Amino acid sequence: MSMGAVGDQFTDINVTPLTDVFLVLLVIMILIAPLIDKSDLKIKPPETKNAKKDEATKGISFDIDKDGQLAINGKYIRDHDVNIITALIKEIKDKAPPGADLHVTLNADGDAKQKDVVEVMSAAAAAGITKMRVATQQQTNY
Repeated sequence: MSMGAVGDQFTDINVTPLTDVFLVLLVIMILIAPLIDKSDLKIKPPETKNAKKDEATKGISFDIDKDGQLAINGKYIRDHDVNIITALIKEIKDKAPPGADLHVTLNADGDAKQKDVVEVMSAAAAAGITKMRVATQQQTNY
């Protein structure tokens, strides 16, 4: 039998190109797989060299540490949830002079949980706060 005969039909599949494609895809997956495994959400506040505290505008300051402890204007709150925080913000707003535009400054530790930060943001929105800012960390050069 010759290859050019009229009655000959190819019955075998040539798997060499298919194998080449699979090997290339396997190499790509091996190289990319370690990059995909970054599942933690790391949020780092921006750093500034010349950050100044704005003492002229009064507002409400929230501090959250990595353990989830919350301080409002320097006073620690033991048990807190959205409703308690909202009530405290409304109480501070009521003591402010009429027409004062209060804002919330949020200072969160770099290792603070996202749920604690979102809890404060939700409570501020529920209390009617329209201005919120996240404080930056002062960069130190030694």
